[in-house]
Amino acid sequence: MKPSFIDLNAQRDNPRGSVRPLKRHLLRAKKWLLAFALPALFLYSCGSNPDKQTTSTDTQEAAPAVPNIGYQIVKTFPHDTTLFTEGLTVHDGQLYESTGSPQELPQTRSLVGPIDTLTGKMHDKIELDRNTYFGEGIVFLKGKLFELTYQNHVCFVYDAKTFKPMGQFNFANKEGWSLTTDDSLLIMDDGTDMLTYIDPNTYKPVKKLQVIQNGVPRDSLNELEYIKGYIYANIWQNNHIVKIDPKTGNVVGVLDLTGLVFDARNKYATAEVLNGIAYDKQTDKVYVTGKLWPTIYEIWFPH
Repeated sequence: MKPSFIDLNAQRDNPRGSVRPLKRHLLRAKKWLLAFALPALFLYSCGSNPDKQTTSTDTQEAAPAVPNIGYQIVKTFPHDTTLFTEGLTVHDGQLYESTGSPQELPQTRSLVGPIDTLTGKMHDKIELDRNTYFGEGIVFLKGKLFELTYQNHVCFVYDAKTFKPMGQFNFANKEGWSLTTDDSLLIMDDGTDMLTYIDPNTYKPVKKLQVIQNGVPRDSLNELEYIKGYIYANIWQNNHIVKIDPKTGNVVGVLDLTGLVFDARNKYATAEVLNGIAYDKQTDKVYVTGKLWPTIYEIWFPH
């Protein structure tokens, strides 16, 4: 599922060769050169890049690159290194996390619960049978908690206060990865370049939005968060979080969190990929973490 990009600035015309003037005592050789060598050289120079074809797009300027968004670390909190993070969100001032349970990592469980930021431990409220389900992203909306599953095509619905099951619904996407909300609709991704908007009352999809970065579909969209009118998405197996304009689907900014990835792995060698972004509307704080990371980071960036 790794994306490939075309660097529109990478092509350059081959430089033409040049012929130095010959001395007078080599006049005869010069005449031969002018008669035979230069035409041959001209033909070679013009045809030295046979794969390049002149099209109308050669004169078009490449779209400007999406700007990077700078950030600062505000504070750090411990994080349980057995938590294989799939979702991170804030509800009523409390940080919640959902996790998955890869079969090759027997210490992991598919859980949902609030995180104690003093210890990094989860007070789990929900657990899925790891032999049947792989837990994915979560979101709270209108008194309900929604939890995706990876390949079962099921989203579970719970009461947001008691965490008691309220039902479930099926989705048509091949996989379920993450959820967020614009306070009206559920917004779901599935690891592709598409976002699916779902009515939280009927559980039916109402529209889809393709995400584009630098003119190319931006696939591998992972954990999602909605912040002040924009959708932020972790990129799977990548150190970036992209900022998406939901009106157009265009990526309008990129957070490069490579420094946090290095820091997490320096602290805990088996820390895996960056995944997890949460926004607290009440305090305007943003939190990020990753799978099996030892740390949750509170970061600030212009948003």
